[in-house]
Formats: sequence, C-alpha cells, structure tokens
Amino acid sequence: MRNKSTLALILSVVSISLLVFVCAVDKDRAETNIADSQRINANPRIYSPALPDTMTFAGEAVPLDVYYVREGLDREMIVNTFGHTSTMLYFKRAHRYFPVIEPILKRNGVPADFKYLCVIESGLTNATSPAKAQGFWQFMKATGQKYGLEVSDEIDMRNNVEAATEAACKYLKSLYNRFGSWTAAAAAYNCGENGL
Repeated sequence: MRNKSTLALILSVVSISLLVFVCAVDKDRAETNIADSQRINANPRIYSPALPDTMTFAGEAVPLDVYYVREGLDREMIVNTFGHTSTMLYFKRAHRYFPVIEPILKRNGVPADFKYLCVIESGLTNATSPAKAQGFWQFMKATGQKYGLEVSDEIDMRNNVEAATEAACKYLKSLYNRFGSWTAAAAAYNCGENGL
C-alpha cells in the first residue's frame, strides 16, 4: 500500500513538473512568436511592382504623367501581383481562350490588346453581372442583339466566345468611330457610351 502511495506521489510530482516545464516553454514560444511577428511587421517584404516610364494600349500612349492614371495602374499592378489566386486563373484561362480571341480581333482590325478587355470584363468566364450583362464580353441583352447575337429563352449567343468576340469587334469599331480613340473605345465599352 505504501509503495502505491509513494508511486502516486512521484507520478504527481513528475506530472506537475512536466506541466510547469511545458507551460514555461509555451510562454517562451509565445513571446518568440510575438517578437517574430513584430519584426516581420516592422520590416515587411512586400513591395510595389515598378511601373514603366512609358506604356501603350492599342498603339496609343498611356498618359502616365496624369496622377490618377499612374495611381490606377499602380493599384491594378499591386492587386494582380499579390492576388495570386485570380491572377493564376487568368493565366490558365488565357492559355485556352486567347488563341480563339486573337485571330478574331486581327481579322476585324481590332488591336490585340483588346483581349485584355475580355479579362477585365469577365475573367474569361461566362459570368453574369448584377446588371444582367452576360458572357465573356459582358453584353447586355439589347446591345448583344444590336451587334448580331441571338439572345432568347432558348439561345444566348453571349455565352459563345467566338460569336461574342465577333460582336465585341463590331461594337468596339463603332465606339472607335464615334470617339476617335481605341483607349476611349475601351473606356466606353467598360462604363457605357453615355458614361464616357
């Protein structure tokens, strides 16, 4: 009986000693983790990608000397550099869809840079916007129909990348003719003719 009591006492002392040791180690680890966190936050390794001195879109100079243009480009570069998930998906989808889109743009005389408008509009998916714009090029129903897409209860050609790209080319050329600039055509496509 005495041996059992002695053994229980020894096990209790060892258990308590072990518990005190573990708590002390955890406290040291917690303090180390806090110190590491503060050091990382004080010296982050996150940087803003360098912006070029000059840039063109569809053969037209981008006015990087205008502060809000430069700040907008900077914001987009940061978002797309550090938004790895979306950026990687865009690269994967571009590998699949740019070979379809590029020849259609070329055949219609629309600068190749407009393939990126499709990325901006839909992320190269058949997305539906809250305003009910649909497909890779985000056509509203009436605009899609105006540029030759069948949009009915049975068929929605806004979801066909080839047909929608042909319609986008017609729309972009009409915007270019109206505004006299590919950059303005891209802006009008994105925010609407009246918005521009």
